Amino acid sequence: MTSIDKLLVFDGRPAEILLVDDNRGDAILAAHAFKDAKTATNLTTASTGEMALEFLREAIAAKTKRLPDLILLDLQLPQMSGMDVLTEIKQDERLKHIPVIVMSNSGDGSKVLKSYHRYANAYVMKPSDLTKFREAIAMIEQFFFVLATLPVVEPTE
Repeated sequence: MTSIDKLLVFDGRPAEILLVDDNRGDAILAAHAFKDAKTATNLTTASTGEMALEFLREAIAAKTKRLPDLILLDLQLPQMSGMDVLTEIKQDERLKHIPVIVMSNSGDGSKVLKSYHRYANAYVMKPSDLTKFREAIAMIEQFFFVLATLPVVEPTE
């Protein structure tokens, strides 16, 4: 792997990813999968919706922190649901540009539709084993950090 493979094409820095998931096992799987990814990443984990929104608001207020380039959001969270977190993100003018991928164990059609109605950028079923989980992360990485062009928002905006 060349050094250019470890950089985001759009501005030469690691991708900032926010994982919102209360399942420690899934968070560890995601951390390992992103460590193996071709794109350099900084993964921040929030185990509740409230923690995720606090992190995002602090990044906005600090103006020195980067907002995430991508958010991976579980729907089954304690207290504030993932669906409510998604709604808050997509209703906030300062955050709604961030792609949010809902990652859920549920393939319930009504949850999928509700996620898209609340402007999720994708809905992905969480793979149950490590190999398939890593493959899913690799596909997400390939699409969002190689094929797609993401907006570049400076911390001072």
